[in-house]
Amino acid sequence: MKSSILFVLHIPPPVHGAAMAGTFIHNSALINNEFDTKYINLSTSTHLKESGKGSFKKLGALLRIQYRVISALLRKNYDLCYLTLNASGPGFYKDMLIVAICKLFGKKIIYHFHNKGVETSEKTRLNDTLYKYAFNNTFSILISKFLYSDIKHYAKESNVFVCAYGIPESTIVEEPVATANVPDSPCRLLFLSNMMQEKGVYILMEACQILKERGLPFECNFVGAWSDVSEESFKNKVKQLGIEDRVFGHGPKYNSDKLAFFNNSDVFVFPTYYHYETFGLVNLEAMQHGIPVVSCPEGGIPDIVVDGKTGYLVPQKDVNALADKLEILILNPELRKAMGREAKARFEQYFRLETFETNIRDILKTAIAKNPS
Repeated sequence: MKSSILFVLHIPPPVHGAAMAGTFIHNSALINNEFDTKYINLSTSTHLKESGKGSFKKLGALLRIQYRVISALLRKNYDLCYLTLNASGPGFYKDMLIVAICKLFGKKIIYHFHNKGVETSEKTRLNDTLYKYAFNNTFSILISKFLYSDIKHYAKESNVFVCAYGIPESTIVEEPVATANVPDSPCRLLFLSNMMQEKGVYILMEACQILKERGLPFECNFVGAWSDVSEESFKNKVKQLGIEDRVFGHGPKYNSDKLAFFNNSDVFVFPTYYHYETFGLVNLEAMQHGIPVVSCPEGGIPDIVVDGKTGYLVPQKDVNALADKLEILILNPELRKAMGREAKARFEQYFRLETFETNIRDILKTAIAKNPS
């Protein structure tokens, strides 16, 4: 008889790392064949701009989620409850209502953290009490060993599993068009993520200004949904920095349109300082396409980008350091091709979707079979 699991997780919309991971699990034949599964969508927002903001619409969605969880637990005695718990902020308080329901039913719980913030959340008596309650007698999954420090004061290491993200291989993965073989062709830089300041949009734009002043041959394409960096503010910043001939904003792109940008780029740049950044799935997408990555040592990104081998890690918000590393890659096409090969090999070894599914399945089986220490 199959073990049963109640999954309470995020599924798009909106699209973000937790929702993508939730979709991979929800659609996994490996996991659904191994366990008797039930899925409840934990999302109360439909757009990124709604995240962290209260509304009657979101309150109604939360009440419906609680009702579905209670109904599911009344109908079946699940062996495990899987919950994508927000680490801090309003999302944490919302999710704690689900935690309380599962604990009242006496369920074994495993959390899957897709963000961080336990260590840096406001040190109040309420938060301390809630974290102790949440982590007591539960398991946790982290997406990088570098993230354990965030929960170490509340979660025993023996109750923590580590499982890196994996993404599906593109149905059409072409080799990037090598500008090294095209005389006088500019190096093509790519930023692809939600257009948020904390993802490093303006940092990269300022680095592009420096690169232009140095007379380097490059162009930089920004692809992603407009967020706190609007299309208008982006254009104004480009004009202010005098980089209209080098920097281009394209808005969100999907499927073949998105693939085209990866296949026509030489360097992927993701200078994030987003306070909830844990992994950066976009880095994996770039590596899959054989593109070196320049990013920052935020969250679990050092597990992805091997500095000096598959790309570079630069200090956050350090425009000059970012420009210096990009200059190296712009001037050395053979180096970026070599780093791109290393990046693709690392992706295939550690970050394929099949690897993620297998690791999650094994973790869930272990959690069902044992009790938290």
